[in-house]
Amino acid sequence: MKRALYLSITILSLASCGGKTENKTEELIKLKKERAQLDQKIAALETEVSKTTPGKATPVSIVSIEPQSFSSFVEVQAAISGDENVLATPQAPGVVKNISVHVGQRVNKGQLLATLDAAAVQQQIQAMDAQLSLAKTLYEKQQKLWAQNIGTQVQLLQAKTQYESLLNQKQALVAQRDMYTIKSPISGVVDEVNIKEGDMASPGTAGIRVVSKDKLKATASLGENYLGKVKQGDPVTLVFPDLNDSMRTKLSYVSQAIDPVSRAFNVEVRLGSNSRLHPNMSCKMKIANYENNAAIVVPVAVIQKTAQGDMLYIADSNKAKAVIVQTGKNANGMVEILSGLKAGDKVISAGYEDLDDGELIAIQ
Repeated sequence: MKRALYLSITILSLASCGGKTENKTEELIKLKKERAQLDQKIAALETEVSKTTPGKATPVSIVSIEPQSFSSFVEVQAAISGDENVLATPQAPGVVKNISVHVGQRVNKGQLLATLDAAAVQQQIQAMDAQLSLAKTLYEKQQKLWAQNIGTQVQLLQAKTQYESLLNQKQALVAQRDMYTIKSPISGVVDEVNIKEGDMASPGTAGIRVVSKDKLKATASLGENYLGKVKQGDPVTLVFPDLNDSMRTKLSYVSQAIDPVSRAFNVEVRLGSNSRLHPNMSCKMKIANYENNAAIVVPVAVIQKTAQGDMLYIADSNKAKAVIVQTGKNANGMVEILSGLKAGDKVISAGYEDLDDGELIAIQ
């Protein structure tokens, strides 16, 4: 009896445990189903909210594109010089006897600047004067006799030849004496007197410098890679840092030959007369070798290099739009855009560093 009672209790207990396991399984399945339904509702709500509530926008600045004048420059260091900047020296060596000018004095072409000792030549001229006077008298008397039919024609020709020969000899001595002088070859201002009385002066060495500011020019040298890229008549801007001034003009001359040593060629701008400029003054020469009066330009900094090419961002409503562009020449921090942009486009000029295509922006 007891054994039968024990078996009955055991069977009832097992039945009770099996029922509880089945209930938990059903409950788990039910919860998972409810969770899936909640996930679907959450995803739907997130999509709806994202459409009506924008995310965080990146603050940016923009510049509106409008056609404008654009020039590309070749910049090089230049110097002012003069066509008439000469060192006047004697034609023959001698001791300086007298200096007739001082620094700052204006002189004319051919004016006597200094005299050298030419005593030996002067003595020859004085001796020649006596012979010349006698020859002249004899010639004149022979002419009078010939007019009276006295004497022969040979005698007249001999007297004439003697006189003219001595006259030519004197002129040669006078020219030789002039070689012992220093004369100004141009009209200008005495800029330097580097000799003094008693010095020995020789041709091509120490002398008196005369400068004319009537024919000034700016000259510079360009590397051979620029040959063909600049030409006579190109607009030029000369910048004088010491004067805090600049000047717009045109290129007067472009050398056609390359220096074999420096591999460079010369360019020149003629300036004429200018009281503010001085020979050997330095300046910057900016040669405009390209001009476009209706160019689309942007700051060089906004251009980004990508695998697809040069790229920048423009503002498309409230989003950033990546645009591939073709660039041209650049100057002064600006670059010309040949294609990819049009007038009216709004280029993002600040805040573009971390943008992505289509990203929300807030224009400041």
